[in-house]
Amino acid sequence: MIAIIDYGAGNLQSVSNAVSHIGAPYLVTSEPGEITAADAVILPGVGAFGQAMNEINARGIAEAIKEAAGSGKPFLGICVGMQLFFEESEENPGTPGLGLLAGRVVKFRGQDSLKIPHMGWNQIEVAKKSRLLDGLPSGSYMYFVHSYCALSGDRAAVSATSRYGMDFDAAVEAGGLFGVQFHPEKSGTAGMSILRNFIKLSGGDE
Repeated sequence: MIAIIDYGAGNLQSVSNAVSHIGAPYLVTSEPGEITAADAVILPGVGAFGQAMNEINARGIAEAIKEAAGSGKPFLGICVGMQLFFEESEENPGTPGLGLLAGRVVKFRGQDSLKIPHMGWNQIEVAKKSRLLDGLPSGSYMYFVHSYCALSGDRAAVSATSRYGMDFDAAVEAGGLFGVQFHPEKSGTAGMSILRNFIKLSGGDE
């Protein structure tokens, strides 16, 4: 069973629909016990880093998330869900992230003409052999919507990068912990193949 964490994230329904389309068993939950008991966990995310952390803390699920993420079971963060893996964000200074990975989230920097948010299709460059990105070549297009981006302090954890005025980390992978800055649920065939890879890792059916 895959637990999709409900903390009010805007893409909760689209992620649920994508998992349902693949045919994997899942539940949408904000119960700590269900999060820690699940075979795999998805942390979706749209919106501000600080607001997301505040909602997670208010619902009393931060420790359950950390326990599940540290257990070795497949754990996937999407967009802001991935950003929350890190220690802090320039978007909301003083609000600690989950601290699952070393690094921070920064505002895009680049030419003055850069349009923020970074919205639309962009290529990713695969940085290492990845179980989550298995079968996807460098240059694959994914759908992004974000104004801030992650810079991992552990470069060995970076599984893909992208560029929008600056190089940034588009995907991370460390043990059972996986994160993607883009939205696989909105990235067509390539995105669905990522979700299928995740479901295979969880022992679920396609």
